[in-house]
Amino acid sequence: MELKTAKMLAQVEDGIGWVTFNSPERRNAISLEMWEGLATILEAFQHDDQVRVVVMKGAGDKAFVSGADISEFDSKRGSAAQKESYGKVAASANRWLVKLDKPLIAMIQGFCIGGGLATALSADVRFATPDSTFGIPAAKLGLGYEYEGLKRLTELVGSSRAKDIMFSARFMAADEAFHMGLVNRVCEIDELEGAVRDYAALITANAPLTVKAAKAAINEAVKDPERRDLESISIMINACFDSNDYKEGRAAFKEKRKPAFKGC
Repeated sequence: MELKTAKMLAQVEDGIGWVTFNSPERRNAISLEMWEGLATILEAFQHDDQVRVVVMKGAGDKAFVSGADISEFDSKRGSAAQKESYGKVAASANRWLVKLDKPLIAMIQGFCIGGGLATALSADVRFATPDSTFGIPAAKLGLGYEYEGLKRLTELVGSSRAKDIMFSARFMAADEAFHMGLVNRVCEIDELEGAVRDYAALITANAPLTVKAAKAAINEAVKDPERRDLESISIMINACFDSNDYKEGRAAFKEKRKPAFKGC
């Protein structure tokens, strides 16, 4: 995969598409070029049949993503006009975070702050380590926080906790983040990657069409009722029943063996 920046890395291994935020010297703070690279990677993984699950992680051991690269704010985000231009690039990446129809896992170690937390909230499942730190310091910078990010936060933790996070701009430890529902699992540092790989392997062994339909249905369920496209979900569910994978699943069950799903 050709990327315009070395600050984003991508590789495919055993059905897992790995996305790495690769700017450890800046605690993986997301720059404009990194937003662009993220969009490119996710679009490629979306169309790669070898990829059944995607994992996002940060390079080094200090941060998943420590937020937006504030050093760019004066030159690339210093006015409403610049915000709009910057926002178009970031929006493309965020659209792919939402549009990706494959399971998306965030593997978090260290700081997961601001735009980093917003990116992690776009994942379907989040793993963290005890040293992970979470927060949205927008109120300390005076910037406005986009609606979609706050909607995802509220869906996960509820309105009262979302307000606490935004009003106080405080940082939270992994234990608190786990108990409020920000993360699904907290693993020791030396166990994190193995736990994520094992979990991803569970997904890659399952029927891709079933997983895809389940993700789509759950995503529709959290939308406002008037925005739900239940017809498309019905079509996806019927496709599962008409698939070769369904035949394979039934045959494997009868023969007491592991199924070999192809995604068709």
